[in-house]
Amino acid sequence: MVIIDEKKCIGCGLCAADCIAQNIVIEGKAHIKKECFQCGHCVAVCPKGAVSIPEYDMADVEEYDAESFTLQSEAVLHSIKFRRSIRNYKPEAVPEEVLRMLADAGRYTATAKNSQGNGFVFVQKEVNGLKERVWQFIDDIAHKDIREIDKALLPYLVFNQRRKKDAADDYLFRNAPMVLYIVSDSLLDAGLAAQNIENVAVSLGLGALYNGYLARISDADAELKQWLGIADRKICACMLLGYPAVHYARTAPRKPTEIIWK
Repeated sequence: MVIIDEKKCIGCGLCAADCIAQNIVIEGKAHIKKECFQCGHCVAVCPKGAVSIPEYDMADVEEYDAESFTLQSEAVLHSIKFRRSIRNYKPEAVPEEVLRMLADAGRYTATAKNSQGNGFVFVQKEVNGLKERVWQFIDDIAHKDIREIDKALLPYLVFNQRRKKDAADDYLFRNAPMVLYIVSDSLLDAGLAAQNIENVAVSLGLGALYNGYLARISDADAELKQWLGIADRKICACMLLGYPAVHYARTAPRKPTEIIWK
């Protein structure tokens, strides 16, 4: 629950004005009326640090610093334009401190009703084991009567045939050093987290590829999900991550889009 430290509270009313649940009243000092969904806006807006949520790690809260927070709009748009899907990676592991920054980018992403229901599975140390399990699952499908195979799974049989002819033709994994699965009850929440993770990844010199094929086949394999530790969760997004082995010299062209100005 939200706690107000009355010794620090100055009764300014900023928390009450910003509370979407209208759960704070000012009676000399700020007071909480009832339990809420703990969005944390009251913590963030309080000028005196009088608000806390014991269920959360308050040591993780950072003070606002205008100099470090300022984003240059042209630089942000520039990075969006230069963003490319990476399908060729260096055989170089991603350091743990970098992975923790990516996890934080996902963890701090907005979620509907502050559900914070996204989960993240980073597979790097055991990525070869992951590949073996995925390809074995596809192999098992290939041994079924073709009439019994879901048409949506037929492309995977082609990918597997290509891989068996040439091990370097790794269509599903692209020889990436790691895979990230995002599980959630909300496709939108997972997608927002994936975008934030990619933005931070690119700032750290990494490249990413959103991999719908790998997400679908992984979500269909109950034993694989058990191995990943997400047996009862839905895989909503999947990303390949690693250091790019390709350099792009310019942005790619885009066709005009529908924009309505009113």
